[in-house]
Amino acid sequence: MKRICAVYRSARNEGMYLYVDHEEDLSRVPDDLLARFGTPARSMTLVLHADRKLARADVVKVMQEIAENGFYLQLPPQPERLDPRVVPETDD
Repeated sequence: MKRICAVYRSARNEGMYLYVDHEEDLSRVPDDLLARFGTPARSMTLVLHADRKLARADVVKVMQEIAENGFYLQLPPQPERLDPRVVPETDD
């Protein structure tokens, strides 16, 4: 199965992206999410399929979320994921 996907980046949160169906565009994204996301800026168009690799997301999960919910929200990476030397703080 293939899906043509539009990818938008958030104007408010660096590293946050919305993946949506190319034809539906942002029509199924909830208004409250769009308000928190900020003005979406079109970043790219991708053809998604099970064999495609994405840098920070599982392509099968992305396609499933788009089919079920109309969008996939990719959040920015956590600091400890950016630098493996950073140890998350814990309350001991």
